[in-house]
Amino acid sequence: ASIQKKLGEEFGSEPGSEMLTAIEEAKKQNLKIELVDRDISVTLRRAWKKMGIREKIRLIWEFIKAMVGYDEEELEEIDLKELMKEDVMSAMMKEFSEFAPSVSHVLIDERNKYIAKKILDAKEKHGKVLVVVGAGHVKGIKEHLEGEKPLDDVDIRELEQLPKKRISVAKVFAYSIPVLFFSLILYLIITRGPAALADIGNIFLWWFLINGSLSALGALLARGHPLSIITAFLAAPFTSLNPAVAAGWFAGIVELKFRTPKIKDFQKLREIKSLRDFFNNSFTRLLMVVAFANIGSTIGTVIAIPYILKLGLG
Repeated sequence: ASIQKKLGEEFGSEPGSEMLTAIEEAKKQNLKIELVDRDISVTLRRAWKKMGIREKIRLIWEFIKAMVGYDEEELEEIDLKELMKEDVMSAMMKEFSEFAPSVSHVLIDERNKYIAKKILDAKEKHGKVLVVVGAGHVKGIKEHLEGEKPLDDVDIRELEQLPKKRISVAKVFAYSIPVLFFSLILYLIITRGPAALADIGNIFLWWFLINGSLSALGALLARGHPLSIITAFLAAPFTSLNPAVAAGWFAGIVELKFRTPKIKDFQKLREIKSLRDFFNNSFTRLLMVVAFANIGSTIGTVIAIPYILKLGLG
């Protein structure tokens, strides 16, 4: 966002203004407008579903590091004209593909194919076409249009569909927790009878304390409202036993009620340059409360499971 803002200041235009200008000029000339890019929601959902657990963790970690942002000196050192050169842009695309191959494939390669195919379809219908695309896509789209990478096997409908659901490690883990927890309780009741009540009480107590405390700590680190922190503490022990819900959702609802984001918070998203800015913005802080409470609850579950197994079976 900081670099986008600097680009706007350097060249006297806002990000995306080239697209708006193209649309306005086309309307003035009564020309047909074709939106050839894929729906952003489909692109993001395809990218997320194609990522493995390692790639997701790596991406989330880089996102957290990026929240700190650039300081003014670092931004001044960035040569924007150099950044816009084709060879530099290609190097950036290559580096991104090495860092996050699944995301790169969906955000760049698939969209290059999709856009190129749509351009050819538009050319067949209208004859001559003028195309406005982002700099990062120019090289890839040209390769398809000039025949270096044929489009014969490109199926637009397939590129607009979400990948088939697969069983993920995270999902297996989430559903195994309630099975393990209640199996332990049932085992104690069957093998020990009434004598198991004390152990079962301890199991519930420690499960509640460990899960609730770490989820509340996450909400606290995100600088959540006191009631959001309490909500995370109370919700986590129960949501950890139900894969369909998450503690962060409840903490987020409370945060939204007491610190509702204002229009200015959305308007200032591009101005976020540091971790402090991130937490001072009501909208981004809301997202952090949800995320951190969920992370805390997950860590609490990982810690609590072996501990309660030791209590019950030790």
